[in-house]
Amino acid sequence: MVRFVAASLLLIASSAAAFSSTSNGLTSYRTPAKSNQSSTSLSMALTLYGSQGSRSPLVNWAANELNLSVEAGDLFKNPHPFGQIPCLTDDNGVLVFESGAILNYLQSKAADKGMHGDKKMAEVSSWISWANASLDPICFLETPDGKVYDTGLKNQNKRIQRLDDLLSKSPFLVDGEFSLADVAVASYLLYVIQFFPDVELHSKWPNIVRYMKECAGREGYGKAFGERVQAFCVARLGEMESGAGKEKKLFGMF
Repeated sequence: MVRFVAASLLLIASSAAAFSSTSNGLTSYRTPAKSNQSSTSLSMALTLYGSQGSRSPLVNWAANELNLSVEAGDLFKNPHPFGQIPCLTDDNGVLVFESGAILNYLQSKAADKGMHGDKKMAEVSSWISWANASLDPICFLETPDGKVYDTGLKNQNKRIQRLDDLLSKSPFLVDGEFSLADVAVASYLLYVIQFFPDVELHSKWPNIVRYMKECAGREGYGKAFGERVQAFCVARLGEMESGAGKEKKLFGMF
């Protein structure tokens, strides 16, 4: 799981009490001592246990895009077997954890509403798995003990080049339409510029930058991650496209 620098999290989290720092300065995803999470819908079926400082917002983004109502759960009652977040529960005792698994579950809820057929479901599920298994380790380089120290997007990468090639032919990953495949992939890419704001992507992968900017500008992203994060991402990507602001740091502080 990607671990974020505590100081950066304090800037983008709308609820600082929902996560805590460890002795090495990294953020802990275990249930915090306090939570000021509030309900995000009137539905009691889908309940998400999470915080702004974890991967939870990407789940909210997915729910927003699918028009699914999600209730914010009490972190003191988080049912995750390891006490981590995000974690999702549904009716009939359904328990889902790990962000990719949760996205796939939400995708299945959309299928139940007749939104997607088997072909699109399979493609979306494949991209979600790729984002977690292949893209995450490229975006966030870790030491042997799991501490993130840099991003692999500073250097050329064959897989990222292939992604850029695909996006040169289509605005989104599946059938040219926005889907949870884009939620999964774009979330990791957008996390990179939040925590490594000096990274320059446009000269290597202009289609990815265009794609990231399009995804970050969606209403569902802004509602999930917050207007401040959205504004930063859109502005930073615009700077990359224009070649300006290379010296600018995240919120002017790093």
